[in-house]
Amino acid sequence: MSGSKKDRMLELVQILGDAGRAYYQESREIMSNYEYDKLYDELLGLERELGITLAGSPTVNVGYEVLSELPKERHESPMLSLDKTKEVEELRKFLGDQKALMSWKLDGLTIVLTYREGRLYKAVTRGNGEVGEVITNNARVFKNIPLQIAYQGELILRGEAVIGYRDFERINAEIEDADARYKNPRNLCSGSVRQLNNEITARRNVRFFAFSLVQAEDVDFHNSRAYQMEWLREQGFEVVEYHMVTADTAEQEVIKFSEKIAHNDFPSDGLVLIYDDIAYGQSLGRTSKFPRDSYAFKWADEIRETKLVEIEWSPSRTGLINPVAIFEPVELEGTTVSRASVHNISIMEDLELGIGDRVEVYKANMIIPQIAENLTRSGVKDIPEQCPVCRGKTEIRQVANAKALYCTNPDCQAKHVKSFALFVSRDALNIEGLSEATLEKFITLGYIREYADIFHLDRYRDEIRSLEGFGEKSYQNLIDSADKARTTTLPRVIYALGIANIGLANAKMICREFGYDAEAMLRATQEELNEIPGVGEVIAKAFVDYFSSELHVRRFRELLEELNIPEEKAEEAKQIFAGINFVITGSVEHFANRGEVKELIESLGGKVTGSVTSKTNYLINNDVTSASSKNKKANDLGIPIISEETFLDMVQQNTAEA
Repeated sequence: MSGSKKDRMLELVQILGDAGRAYYQESREIMSNYEYDKLYDELLGLERELGITLAGSPTVNVGYEVLSELPKERHESPMLSLDKTKEVEELRKFLGDQKALMSWKLDGLTIVLTYREGRLYKAVTRGNGEVGEVITNNARVFKNIPLQIAYQGELILRGEAVIGYRDFERINAEIEDADARYKNPRNLCSGSVRQLNNEITARRNVRFFAFSLVQAEDVDFHNSRAYQMEWLREQGFEVVEYHMVTADTAEQEVIKFSEKIAHNDFPSDGLVLIYDDIAYGQSLGRTSKFPRDSYAFKWADEIRETKLVEIEWSPSRTGLINPVAIFEPVELEGTTVSRASVHNISIMEDLELGIGDRVEVYKANMIIPQIAENLTRSGVKDIPEQCPVCRGKTEIRQVANAKALYCTNPDCQAKHVKSFALFVSRDALNIEGLSEATLEKFITLGYIREYADIFHLDRYRDEIRSLEGFGEKSYQNLIDSADKARTTTLPRVIYALGIANIGLANAKMICREFGYDAEAMLRATQEELNEIPGVGEVIAKAFVDYFSSELHVRRFRELLEELNIPEEKAEEAKQIFAGINFVITGSVEHFANRGEVKELIESLGGKVTGSVTSKTNYLINNDVTSASSKNKKANDLGIPIISEETFLDMVQQNTAEA
């Protein structure tokens, strides 16, 4: 028996080690927290029973090994993990007659900050507890870290970097490849904090919550952790929410914290207790892995049994068709739940998931619905042979270590979310309320198949109003915006079609040349288009190729029937920037955005590119003296850096002279 148990221990060490490497080093998950905790507890029980701890066991090895290209640094004092429980009674035993701070156990990336002479000096990740990665430049662009504080001595503190659920959803929606999207906010935060380029970090809205003061010389903290937290707050830090508890009040406070989870934007996977009495806590010392002055409480997963009634197949823009489990509604953590993502076919097969099966469901971190177990395991059946959106043929592909279902139709509407996003963008039809995520949802549900369908969403009034994130007001705002967009210009419509290489300025040139006659434009030859100043052979071919498709012509004509296009006056714009290349960077003051600057330049014959090269004539940057990479490249190449004011002066002077 002991031999088979030791074999099981070896197996568990391998499984948990693989999961830990994926989680900490690669910012991805290969199993849920529920599964990991279950296997971890099994391993811990075997170690206690047999009196054996294997090398590499996660019960003695903490965190991850640093493998990135970021600089590494050893912590002055080791960062230990916390012993944990799911039982309130264990918290009472830990508290005894002591008072303690109870706070959120945030699910992000632990960071150590060092301040010297009132300024942020260094930021290091937890790493493996002994050695972390230096991410100082990234920490400087966290949304709420003070770069300068009043205290002038050396301050060392610890906290958690986190990304909220709203930002997580926004950032994931911007990632075109569904396979590359982040599974949860913790993975996204880890990837964001450990970037080599802090411009990416800055866009991710990372926040830092202080949870522990390590060192601050010559400050009397009155032997109180609570006093330390308030002192940190006074220095400008956002501290994790905490409450003072005793053995008598611990259960009541746990309940209060749990009631807040559904309304929190930030992820948490439990609570932390630490003795308020600093000296007492330090006198207890530590074990080989855990400090004795603090304790973690993990949420006991609320599990409900229910019946699987459907597998909904949800296509994405990459062609990946994701399975979503639909089950009879159950109450979990205070809300009604009826669906959970299954991610891919391999997971379905591991669960042997079939319609009618009895399944156990829970909420990971009390937020994200997941299937914990399949009790009846009838087996995977009826994987669709047709895409639910376009009815095209599907195929099962092996991607990395998982099997997934894909639509093979290149013209599937679900693959063209970007095209619809361009159609509704500000420079095109300018329809507010249709983000890429919303478009993807509407396309998947069959509400939008053609551009013209966007003007008939009232057909799905009840369905849209019942969708998460929608209501009567947001639905009506969307309908009003679509109706307003019906009155537009022909160049905006041509640009909205997304024809390769045709920007708004090119569309204006073509429309002007053909007197804003849509039918004449459809009959245009490549030679006729090529003769238009500023169009050229590439654009001419792209235009003719696009309208050589009967499908495109039909869709275009159907779209025009939905629109009101007032007669336009043909007015020749003076091509004062013909042959001149610009690059635009930084913020603008006289335009709504850089896109408007680009539109003006292109309407005057110029060209706008994204990077500074030897072919660039001007770099527009209101901060002409900044040390940005574009400014440096322009200076190295001798390219003039001009402000927005200077650019507008050029436009005015050249227009007057032309």
